[in-house]
Parts: sequence; C-alpha cells; structure tokens
Amino acid sequence: MQVLVYGAGQLAQMMYLDGAPLGINVMAVDVSNNAVVHPVSKAPLDYTLEQAIELADALTVEFEHVPEALLQQAEASGKLHPGIDAILVGADRVREKQLLSSLAIPNCPYQIVDDLTQLDSCVENLGERLIIKASRDGYDGYGQWRLKAATELPALKSQLAELDLKAVPLVVEKMLNFDREVSLIGARSSGGEVVVYPLAENLHHEGQLHVSVAPASASTAALNDQAKDIFTKLVNGMDYVGVLAVELFQCGDELLVNELAPRVHNSGHWSQAGSPTSQFENHLRAVLDLPLGLACNTGGEAAVSAMINIIGCDDHQMALLSVPGVHFHWYGKSVRQKRKMGHINVTASSYADLGSKLQKLSEYLSLAHFPCLTDEANRLASVS
Repeated sequence: MQVLVYGAGQLAQMMYLDGAPLGINVMAVDVSNNAVVHPVSKAPLDYTLEQAIELADALTVEFEHVPEALLQQAEASGKLHPGIDAILVGADRVREKQLLSSLAIPNCPYQIVDDLTQLDSCVENLGERLIIKASRDGYDGYGQWRLKAATELPALKSQLAELDLKAVPLVVEKMLNFDREVSLIGARSSGGEVVVYPLAENLHHEGQLHVSVAPASASTAALNDQAKDIFTKLVNGMDYVGVLAVELFQCGDELLVNELAPRVHNSGHWSQAGSPTSQFENHLRAVLDLPLGLACNTGGEAAVSAMINIIGCDDHQMALLSVPGVHFHWYGKSVRQKRKMGHINVTASSYADLGSKLQKLSEYLSLAHFPCLTDEANRLASVS
C-alpha cells in the first residue's frame, strides 16, 4: 500500500514511521517545487508527481496550506482524503466559520471584515476586547492582532492599513474569558467508522502550543460527550475521511470551537506513546479504508500522557531519557526562533505521577525555552 502526503515536514515523517510496520509506504511532496521525496531523509525519489499520484492508493496532506492547484490535481485523482473542500476549510477561517454556522456548532461570536471601517461596528457589536485574525496563512500566533480597548482602535487600523482585505478578509472575534483550551482528535473512515481520542488540555505561550495533557483533568462525562458530538457533526457533515483536530475553548460547561485542522495535529502527538494506536497510524488506516485502531489511553482509566514541544532550541540534555516513560522525537531541522524542533512524550500512571515526571524532566531542559513546564508540573502533581 502506498500513501502520498502533500508536505514534507515532521508530520509526513511521523506518518512514514508509523506506516512502515503495517507495510504502508509513505512518500511526500515538497510543495515548494512539486518534488517527490522520502519523508525522513528528504532525498528525491525517482518519480514525477504524476507518477506518484498514479502509484498511490491514497493521497493526503500534512498541512492545509497546500497550493490550490496541487489540491485540485489531487482531487481529480479520486484518491484525496480528506477531500479538497475540507482541506480548504482548514486553510480559510471564513470558510471555517461558514461551516460551523451551517452545522449549528457553537463557536466564538465574530464578524467578517473586508474594509477597515467595519472595525468600528465590530467594537459596537462584539465589545472592545477583540481578537483579529487573517482569514488565511496565519498559524502559531502569526497573522493575529489583539484589541484590548477601544482607544487602541486608531493605532490598530494604522497597523492593518497595508493589508488587502478584499483578497484576505479578517475574522474578528470577541475575546472570551474562557477557562482553558482543549482539543479533540479523532478519525473517520470512508465507511463512517469514527474513533476519538481523550480530550486533551493545551497550554499555549505567545500563540504556540507548548504542552498538551491527555486526558484533560477534571473532564466530566458530559464535557466529553459534548466534544464527541461536535466532532461527529463535523466529520459526518463534511463526509470527512482521515484525522481531524478540533480546537476548543471551555467556558464553564460549554465548549466553543476555536479552530479546525484537517490533518494530524500537534496536540495529538502524545498518542504515539500514550495510546494503542497513534493518530498517525489511524490517519493512514482511515485514508486507506482499513479498520481503525483503539484511541484510548494505554494503561487503564487512570493513565495519563503529556506532550512537550521543543521550540526554537537544541540545548536539551539527552540524559532526559533516564526519566521513566519519556519518549523523545527530533525533527532534524536547523534552529530558528519559534520553530518546532521536536517534542517529548511522557506517559504516567496518574496526574500526580505525570507531574513528578515533568518536574524531573525539567532538570534536563533550559527552562527559558519551556515557560509552561514548571507550573504545569506543579499543577499536575497536586491533582487528585
């Protein structure tokens, strides 16, 4: 079996590594030059893109910002999963909001802005505390601005004045006082089989995910059911095939959708060590219409896992492998500020055990690059 992934980064690499034991060969497309490459070594393979499409049993993506012409070519093959419409929803916040509205799925109150003069009505209708997002090409905190008071509006307009809002409108959202950020990762096969992983709690710093813990602490059965209901409405409504990530804000007992990612997702990396079937394997199973694997935590109901991103640094000590339950993943990139260099997965028998392991792990890391780790370790150590 052959799968062709558009994008040649770490997500394609991890799909390759999880596909190999199943006899699934994964190739990748460098979308900057349309070259077909090995997902791990990045060495060019002896195929044209057209040959690789013909050879593949399924086509998929590792990120949503694939040039649309490539997506159209892939869609024409009849092998692209998820389909082009779902991928474009993930790449365009206007389409995303339209989808959520059409399926009556709760999300942040918002307005679409294609002229700066409309920002005044946003303040009137949504309040003076706003999150402003470019509808396309924004990620990891890029393409986002904040309005904290109406007095800041003139300066914000000046900052946004050079943007072509007719080409790329803004999505302006009410800034919510949410309790926490969580995400649900799940998969759906073309036959309609659905599995979901435990709800994960996510800690962000400067717009980037730093730590995920699954299952999220203090998650009630009602909250998990609400998240699964949102996920099921989305995947069935889009006739979706593959892994989908749903990022959510928890406001009291209500979940509001923040963003969708039509692919394997950073907040699901914990599943590599913490679940019988990783998100990467389940994505491959889904796009090839194979039976989906278990998506529960390994080790029973009390088991818990964490994922810690390594961002913009390479000064960790490999002695961190001495911490029981630690699994290290390195992407082989050159260091750059805010760049995801790798991640660390940690499995534990309880939240307190996880907190203790994170405290031990912090001894081998430069904590300036892991600003959420110590506080999260201490919090988890106190969870009963």
